[in-house]
Amino acid sequence: MSVTPRRVLFWLHLTAGVIAGTVIFFLSVTGTCLAFERQMIGWADGSHRIVPHDGMRQPLSALIENVQNYAHAPATAIAVHGDSSLPLEVTVGREPARVVLVDPYSGAIVGESAPRLRKFFAEVTALHRWFGMQGDNRAVARSIKGAFTLAMLFLVCSGIVLWMPRKWTRNRINKSLFFRRDLEGRARDWNRHNVIGIWLAVPLLVIVLTGVIMAYPWANDLLYRLAGNALPPQQSETVQRGTTHAHGNHAVATVPRIETLMTVASQQIPDWRTITVRLNPVTLQVDRGDGGRPDLRTQITLNDSGRVLRTESFSSYNKGRQLRAWARFTHTGEAGGIVGEIIAVVASIGAAALAWTGFALALRRLPFPKNKRLETSIS
Repeated sequence: MSVTPRRVLFWLHLTAGVIAGTVIFFLSVTGTCLAFERQMIGWADGSHRIVPHDGMRQPLSALIENVQNYAHAPATAIAVHGDSSLPLEVTVGREPARVVLVDPYSGAIVGESAPRLRKFFAEVTALHRWFGMQGDNRAVARSIKGAFTLAMLFLVCSGIVLWMPRKWTRNRINKSLFFRRDLEGRARDWNRHNVIGIWLAVPLLVIVLTGVIMAYPWANDLLYRLAGNALPPQQSETVQRGTTHAHGNHAVATVPRIETLMTVASQQIPDWRTITVRLNPVTLQVDRGDGGRPDLRTQITLNDSGRVLRTESFSSYNKGRQLRAWARFTHTGEAGGIVGEIIAVVASIGAAALAWTGFALALRRLPFPKNKRLETSIS
């Protein structure tokens, strides 16, 4: 056989697929399992709605103290919703964190927010991000995942080139654009691989590119350079941290004048839907959307006395930071709302199917294509 650029690209594509296919299949399945996390947790918490009334709300500091006594763990955040029928959400502990729901009027503990569902998503997230590794091993896992993400990027780009027919005729294009039911064996796997690959090429390319940006500092820096902005500074250590004091067998976070902080946030952004106060250090994140749009978020950093240190809205970011913020939510499809998440799920399922059919095509190239047991196992 003569060596041509297309043939070389094909064998590189095949080799990369065989090496990276298993991990790509794993990441695709775990990514699919993480779809609609916010919606599913919200649905599970639907039974914990409260009856709004005109009574006075309990002080937030007292509610936090009550939750910490209940959970025997320090609070790390509290979320207040604009919808008065939704209870307050107090996050306690770390890895795994628990979210306790509180009636802001009576101070009663309503329950915990979907504990089993949150645990499931936390475990799948750890598998998807770090292959379930803990501690320092996560850095190694992140590097490995990044390498396979690069391999996936090559597979998507090379797949688009290989899909292009040598002769652009209607018959040849239709064979690669639509599923055919009259095929069996290798021809059927080739048809499925090509059709899935070309229809999902764009969303897969977006998902993979944003994954590379999140995986590698050099890719993140390149994004800023392409946007014409200076690289972001290292995380500042000058932000003052909240204080804790011993309380029995657990630490209790104290946030002075938390009601004042909430008032400051609500006055600056009157159309807010959710205000989340993160403790130690104290920051307020004000969201005017459903949590999946970075352009609807504003972060307010305060000191312990309640003085505003800085307010950062999406419009105040430079172009590089805006693109980086979008990358996180574009990767999961949340940036496009429910439609975007559906597309992301379909693309993830498609990536798993591409890995499966790619393996099938590779196995059929082995020197025993007429082995009936092999044909059955990959059909």
